[in-house]
Amino acid sequence: MGFFLLMDLKTLRNIGIIAHIDAGKTTTTERILFYTGKIHRIGEVDDATATMDWMEQEKERGITITSAVTSVFWKENKINIIDTPGHIDFTAEVERSLRVLDGAVIIFSAVEGVEPQSETVWRQADKYNVPRIAFINKMDRLGANFYHAVNGMKERFHIPPLPIQIPIGSEDSFEGIVDLVKMKSYIWREREEEHVFSEENIPEAYAEKAAEMRQSMLEMLANFNNTMLDKMLAGEDVSEEELKKAIRESVIAYQVVPVFTGSSKKNKGVQQLLDGIVDYLPSPLERPPVEGQNPKTTEHASRKSDSKSPFSALIYKIEVDKHFGKLAYIRIYSGTLEVKDQVVDATYDEKVRISKIFVMHSNKRLEVERIEAGEICAVAGIRKSLTGSTLSDPKHLIILEKPVFPEPVVSVSIEPKKRDDEEKLEEALVQLQEEDPTFKVLINAETGQKLISGMGELHIEILLDRLKREYNLLPRIGKPIVTYRETVRGKSAGDFELNRILGQKSVFAYVKLKVEYNDKSMFQFENSLGKEVFPPEFVKSVENGVKSAVSNGILAGFPMINIKATLIDAKFDSQASNENAFQFASSQAFKNALKNNDNYLLEPIMKLDVTVPDEFIGSVINDLNSRFAFVKGIESESGRQVINSEVPLSEMFGYMNDLRTLTQGRGIYTMEFLQFREIPKEKLQRVKESLGIF
Repeated sequence: MGFFLLMDLKTLRNIGIIAHIDAGKTTTTERILFYTGKIHRIGEVDDATATMDWMEQEKERGITITSAVTSVFWKENKINIIDTPGHIDFTAEVERSLRVLDGAVIIFSAVEGVEPQSETVWRQADKYNVPRIAFINKMDRLGANFYHAVNGMKERFHIPPLPIQIPIGSEDSFEGIVDLVKMKSYIWREREEEHVFSEENIPEAYAEKAAEMRQSMLEMLANFNNTMLDKMLAGEDVSEEELKKAIRESVIAYQVVPVFTGSSKKNKGVQQLLDGIVDYLPSPLERPPVEGQNPKTTEHASRKSDSKSPFSALIYKIEVDKHFGKLAYIRIYSGTLEVKDQVVDATYDEKVRISKIFVMHSNKRLEVERIEAGEICAVAGIRKSLTGSTLSDPKHLIILEKPVFPEPVVSVSIEPKKRDDEEKLEEALVQLQEEDPTFKVLINAETGQKLISGMGELHIEILLDRLKREYNLLPRIGKPIVTYRETVRGKSAGDFELNRILGQKSVFAYVKLKVEYNDKSMFQFENSLGKEVFPPEFVKSVENGVKSAVSNGILAGFPMINIKATLIDAKFDSQASNENAFQFASSQAFKNALKNNDNYLLEPIMKLDVTVPDEFIGSVINDLNSRFAFVKGIESESGRQVINSEVPLSEMFGYMNDLRTLTQGRGIYTMEFLQFREIPKEKLQRVKESLGIF
């Protein structure tokens, strides 16, 4: 155990590596670990030896499932790296990581260019205002085209790409890169010494292209930087330091995305990418103060990234450990934290005594006594805290914005095989829910059947595999079903009066609610009563009662969305009323209001992109039409067609096998949740019958 201090925040980078599945995230991370001296042998995804893919399921499947964090040093700078999954079923791992990062490296394949999941992670980075650089990987692969990938970025994204490197050769002839900032080339000549490159003058065959691309780079920067504009107008040379400074400022201001290139698999370009991370991505000091509010006063609050400020940290991930119980992965935004410090979970108003602090490397831990602002670490000692909780200095409370996670869309019924396993299964499901905010356990209000819900079939499959491996449980599982949602079409009111004698005490509460459709948020609660009419301490109980009722609609017990509930009347008795009474009365009033409204079902609609060879386009589109898909467009890409469509999730179970049959195994697809939408009349009866609604 020891101290873990970073004396200068300017030299710290908190970055994530994000991309479409199979673009090379984990392979790139392995090379970064190797070149920074963190590991001495490069692991490979294909050989199940990748350092950051430590879960057994990751090794077996060759995919990243959970985000893993590690720290490396490069040229006197410390880089905290979170390697994230690419599969859409594990999008929560990307979401929570981006919430706490200062910068991101987005990796694209030089062969496929901008893929659907590339757009998804780009949008997630936009949501949290994360500055980013891009790495066009796989330049050694057949079909690699650097300029096609760059053009794809220009067409799809609002922040323009800024190539600061261009490749020398491609496919089998890829041998190096031209650095447009230094106007030098890096060449990898010796196959036996694959990690060694030489810095040389730009090859004559690339001199004209390099000059053209550098001029384009300077002109783009001049649009955002007055110093660059003045230099260009005066015909003066721009120094390397001035150019790097201009690029860095534009990256931090979300004006450009520098583009690097290489082949991680062939160990080309990764050292230069590391230089780019240090040169162009921001330190915690260069990010805006983190915003929040004081939970006691609801006033706005903010924290600078400074070790002398009051302590604040966001829990972005929970992990249940056999030895330490719940471990919280946190980003410290301000202040310092030491073992035995008492802080407050401001979200749940709970005191937390920090018993352990760990700096992480994949699934390995280094125990330390103290850690400072800007860092990412794990702590033990929490009890109630969940993903999104804020840990705060007790004297200077703040609640930070939580990451927002998508709703689960696929469910399966679950029950223990043996009665003796019932309690064990219940405990395991609680722990898995604590770790994964997109995993939910629901109870069907009509049948009492227990359902587990996730982001897709693979997500559910992995969770069930974890039950088997980690908890020695083999529960009975039903077939995958869609997790629908319920909502209302108009406005209605409902009330409920609780007036009973329980034991020797009278209990009284009266609540009247207005319930209406709300397209601006998933759930909204308002109180129209003044403090003089209804005590504020009971208002929170009413809201909690409504929230509990919203989780089970009256049609089929599915969660409700797009609902606004307004408290329009309430009565209390100073002797007989309490918080529990109002929580119960409000849940019943809400249900009574629903009975007076037009309730209807919504189904999850998926964004589906299918890539097929030209000769199969007709049969694939016919199949999509039979699945109630809406084909939005078709893009041609060198002998392949990409079909962009929207399709109900209920029609997509088993699609992988069907697509293989239709395309002789040559078709591929990506699918992600888009929105909940009302079920069309032509299939509504079929859905109702399957759910037992008549």
